[in-house]
Amino acid sequence: MTALAQRWCALQVLHDRISSHIERALQPAHGISVREFSLLEVLSHQHYGDGGHMQMKQVAAAVALSQSATTRLVARLEERGLLSRYICPTDRRGIYTEVTPDGRRTLTAARPTNEAALHEALGELAADAEFADLVQVLRG
Repeated sequence: MTALAQRWCALQVLHDRISSHIERALQPAHGISVREFSLLEVLSHQHYGDGGHMQMKQVAAAVALSQSATTRLVARLEERGLLSRYICPTDRRGIYTEVTPDGRRTLTAARPTNEAALHEALGELAADAEFADLVQVLRG
């Protein structure tokens, strides 16, 4: 295996371990997954000005999911009252997705948990020689 391939594999493992660590913190404390947190975070930055709302393909790219998986994720969060969807007022074919007040409260409460879990995971992984350089890059 080349050095590049080894680093790529290490990056994938690093991502998976961090995601799992954060998941174990978010689920019991806030009832949301890492993907759900990411989606709420991305959508919370939308606004009503020009270009303020994202199309589903933009949302899908931002959370690294397919459009169909993103649509299913949005539907689950909508069923739980954390998101709402409505027709674009200027283009009846477009559907906007917004974070509801309950979704904002959940996101606000979950942000410190996410941040703490991220720091914990990076601290643990920094001690492993295989991941130390990658963790240093992430920390900046």
